[in-house]
Amino acid sequence: MWAVPFGVHRIEATTPDGRTATSHLVIAPDHIRGPESRAWGLLVQLYSLLSHRSWGMGDLGDLTELATWAGRVHGAGFVQVNPLHAAVPGTPTDPSPYRPSSRRFPDPVHLRVEAIPEYTALTADVRPHLDGLLRRAAELRGQVLSGQALIDRDAVWELKREALEHLCAVPLPPGRQAAYDDFTAAHGQALTDHATWAALTERHGPHWSEWPAPLTDPRSPQTAAARTELAARVDFHRRLAWYTDTQLAEAQRAAREAGMAVGLVHDLAVGVHPDGSDAWSQQDVFAAGMSVGAPPDAFNALGQDWGLPPWRPDRLAAGGYAPYRGLLRSLLRNAGALRIDHVMGLFRLWWVPVGAPPTDGTYVHYDAEAMLAVLALEAHRVDAVVIGEDLGTVEPGVRETLQRHGVLGTSVLWFERDWDGTGLPLPAEAWRASCVATATTHDLPSTASRLTGDHVRLRHRLGLLTRPLAEEEAEEAAATATWLTVLDGLGLMGAAPGGHLPGAAPDEEAAVLAVHRFLLRTPARMIGVWLPDGTGDRRPQNLPGTWDQYPNWRLPVADAQGHPVALEQLTASPRVARLLRTVATEDQTPAPMARTAPPDARPV
Repeated sequence: MWAVPFGVHRIEATTPDGRTATSHLVIAPDHIRGPESRAWGLLVQLYSLLSHRSWGMGDLGDLTELATWAGRVHGAGFVQVNPLHAAVPGTPTDPSPYRPSSRRFPDPVHLRVEAIPEYTALTADVRPHLDGLLRRAAELRGQVLSGQALIDRDAVWELKREALEHLCAVPLPPGRQAAYDDFTAAHGQALTDHATWAALTERHGPHWSEWPAPLTDPRSPQTAAARTELAARVDFHRRLAWYTDTQLAEAQRAAREAGMAVGLVHDLAVGVHPDGSDAWSQQDVFAAGMSVGAPPDAFNALGQDWGLPPWRPDRLAAGGYAPYRGLLRSLLRNAGALRIDHVMGLFRLWWVPVGAPPTDGTYVHYDAEAMLAVLALEAHRVDAVVIGEDLGTVEPGVRETLQRHGVLGTSVLWFERDWDGTGLPLPAEAWRASCVATATTHDLPSTASRLTGDHVRLRHRLGLLTRPLAEEEAEEAAATATWLTVLDGLGLMGAAPGGHLPGAAPDEEAAVLAVHRFLLRTPARMIGVWLPDGTGDRRPQNLPGTWDQYPNWRLPVADAQGHPVALEQLTASPRVARLLRTVATEDQTPAPMARTAPPDARPV
C-alpha cells in the first residue's frame, strides 16, 4: 500500500500502440481548517485609512499600525482589507480594487516609501528631491484629511513612483540582494511577465490590445527582444513587487506578534481587467471575446456586465490549474486568511459575449470539486482560513458544498431573516456557525446610515430609486424598526452609552453597539466589525449602480458629520474604543472547533 502526498501530480499513460496521454491528479485535504476558536476583527478599505505619515491614501505602514494597535490594545484576531492587487495604469486609473491588472501581484501604490531600507542609503544629492516629494505628499494628505479633496490614487502614485525610481537606483547590499534573488526565482516567469507588461505600458500605453501586433503575444520573439531592450525597466517593476511583498509580510508578522490568531485577511477579486497584466500574459487560459457578469434579477432587470474576462475551465484543467494555484499561493504567502469575492464563481459564472447585452449571456460551469481541492491544498500549505462571499443569488447546494469543504460563508445582519416563513429577523441562535458575521460590507450602507435612513436619501439625490422617496423611506424605516424592536427585546440597547428609554428614539451609537452585541450572540466563527461603524461614518465606500455620480473608492474614513478621521484620531477615539471594547468583552465565544486535518485525502 502506498500513499500519494498532497499536491498536484502529473500522470502519463502509454497505450500498447505507443500513444501517450497525460492528466493531473490533485491530492488535497478533504477540509479547510477553520479558526481554532471564535475570532473577531476589523474590516477596512486600506486606501481610506490615512495616517499623518501616509502620502494621501492609506498604506502598508498604516495597516501594520492598525493591526498592532487592534491586536495589542483590543485583542482583535484579524484585519480584513480590500484587494491589494496591482492596478491598470491610466489617466485616470480605475479606482476600483475589484478590477485589477493582476491578482497575483500587489500594487506598489500601497508602499510606505520611507520604510524601505534603501531609503536611508539615498545620497545627499538626491535628498533635496525626496524632501520635495515629501512636502507635496503632505499637501495631498492635508487636503484629504481636511475634507478639501478626495483620495487621488493617481496623484499619490506619481509622487511614489518618482521616489521609488531613486530607491531602485540604490545597489542592494549582499543580504538584500540574496533575498531579492530568492523572490524573483520563486515567482519565475509569472513575475517576469508582469514586469514586462508594466515596462511595455510605459512605452505603448495601458491598453495592450492596442499595442503593435507582435507585442500583444507575450511569447513572441519581438516581445522577448523588447524585454531585453527594456531590461532596466523590467527589473524596476520586479523590485517594486518585491518591496510590496516584503511590506505585506511585515504587516502579517506584526499582526501575529500583536496576538492575532489569524492576522491579515486578503481579498481575492472575482476577475481582472481585460487590458491588464494577467489577461496579457495568460491569454491561453482566458476566454477571448467573453466577459463575466450576472443574469437579470429582481434588482437588475437588464443583468450586469462586469467587464472581466473569465478563465476557461477546459484550459485550467488541462494545465493542472497552474494559474489558479500560483494565484492562491501568492496571496496566501502573507495572509492568515483569504476572502474570495463572489465565491460562487468557483462553481459557475455568467458569461456575456463582448458587445452583447447581459441578457444574452449564459452560465458556464467549472469543476467545483477540483477548484475547491486546489483551494484546500494551498490553504493547507500555510494553515490559512478561507472565507467565501456568498451573498445574493446562490445556486442550490453551493453553500452546503462550501461548508462541507470548510469554506466559511458571509452573513450580513440586515439580510438574515426567516425568508421561508415569517420574514422576521432570524434569531441569533439560528444563524449558521460557518460564517463571518457582520453588520455591513463595502458595497452596503454603514450601520449608522442604515439606522438613520441616510442611504435612502443618498440614492434619491443620485436618481437611483425606482419608487417615490416616501415609499422607500417608509419601507426602510419599518425594516429598521423591526430589528430595533428585536434588539431592545433582547436587552441589548439598555447598556449602551446614553441608555435607551422605552418608547424613545434610540441613540444612534446605542443602536450600533446593540447590533454588534447581537452578532456576538450568533454561533458565527468570525465576527467582522466594519471600521467606519466605529466612527459613525454614514457614507458608503462604494455605491453599486454609480460610476462618476458618486466618489466610489475615494473616501477616507470619516465621523458622523463627514469629517475625515486620521488613523491617529481613530485609535484615540472614545467612540471607537467603546465599540471594540464591547465586542472584545461581551463576546460569548462558542466552543472551539477542532483544527486537526482529516486523516484522508481526496483525489480529484
